[in-house]
Amino acid sequence: MTPADDPAPRPRHKPPPAAGSGTPPDPISVLLVEDNRLLREGLAALVRKQPGFRLLGAATRLDSALLASPAVQPDIVLLDAALREHDSLGAVRAVQLAWPHTRVIVMGLLPAQEDIVEFVRAGVSGFILKDATFEEFVRSIRAVANGEHVLPRATTRPLFSQIAIEAAAHGEKRALAALRMTPREREIVSLICDGLTNKDIAQRFHISRFTVKSHVHNILEKLALHTRVQIATYAPRP
Repeated sequence: MTPADDPAPRPRHKPPPAAGSGTPPDPISVLLVEDNRLLREGLAALVRKQPGFRLLGAATRLDSALLASPAVQPDIVLLDAALREHDSLGAVRAVQLAWPHTRVIVMGLLPAQEDIVEFVRAGVSGFILKDATFEEFVRSIRAVANGEHVLPRATTRPLFSQIAIEAAAHGEKRALAALRMTPREREIVSLICDGLTNKDIAQRFHISRFTVKSHVHNILEKLALHTRVQIATYAPRP
């Protein structure tokens, strides 16, 4: 790990003080995990120079020694979504176990929608695309540090944003409810999760397979998924 300029531990980030208090807000402490050296050094330099930020360190991976260090309990972990020799999703879970109050931002190219759902379920609070502007980069970190969820612009269709945010904030059943699925669609999701085919479902409800296909199409649209297998894997059960 490359230590920041000031390695001494500092208090965790707190909400800005009330207006007129005269007390400056605590800096947002950041740990960067990126295995590309040029990106790691460049991002570290940007964070160090940004007012209101404090870089705790820049590492190529999260290991047990780093997670156990009492001097490293960041407000924000900036995590590469595709670490070459480390499971990024597993790293998110490790952060949540070691530092429950730390918020994780994943950085990378535009991820698949199902990958975003998996990251959100693991505890990720934000995403920054690697083609983001510096202003977007800084704004996203500040937003997540203040308790917001930040999703990639290219995937923030209203329904999908609702799925991801509800899954993060209220659990899978609330995520499903937020989609306003019909009772029949919820029944079909449950049957798909149980392994039934379209033919089986049609026979169960005494409807045509064409009608079942229409329901499945609507479910895929609402869940922003592409296949029945994804419904069985990612869809929250009623």
